[in-house]
Amino acid sequence: MSCMTTTMSAPPISASDARAAKAAGWSSAELRWERMQEAAHEAFRAGDAVAAARLWRRARWLAAFRLRRGDPRRATSLANAAMAARLAGREARARKLYARAIRLWAEVPGLIERIQPAPRARSSLFHLRMELRHRDAYLANWRTRMAGFVAEAGAALEALERGERPACRLIERWRGERPPVFDDARRLLGACLLIAAPPA
Repeated sequence: MSCMTTTMSAPPISASDARAAKAAGWSSAELRWERMQEAAHEAFRAGDAVAAARLWRRARWLAAFRLRRGDPRRATSLANAAMAARLAGREARARKLYARAIRLWAEVPGLIERIQPAPRARSSLFHLRMELRHRDAYLANWRTRMAGFVAEAGAALEALERGERPACRLIERWRGERPPVFDDARRLLGACLLIAAPPA
């Protein structure tokens, strides 16, 4: 992989996103963390491993100091810092960080039952009404689906610790799966899908 020397930083947060996130109870640190991870993945995809590693390291410290204990994004941050260490040839450090991420991830499945995703219309008012009318069935299906993401992410972390490429796609699905609202579901899905992995 080539390492270009371009300078890359997280894109600015739009005023509308900042307002929506604040209204939903998100902190500015959470928004910055998400943008940093997205920018790091874009840099990595473009072949700029130096910029990607810099952003992953910054996001790790942001998570350590600004995200609460038990937040699954802290595990993702450790995993991506591990990828940065691996890219720098620090394999022992990478494996240590992956092991810590896996230990934190072991707590994530227990979060699913406590999360209440915000109602959202996929395509019409009809769909929103159906979601609200059948909320229990919707939540059961949603939790089953989220459990799948959490299990895939856990398997990806274990593969990465071994130095293998994960069997499942992660970041490639983020753009399509990212919830349009700032809620706990978006926090959890970001933790699952923003884990860095070598390109195919």
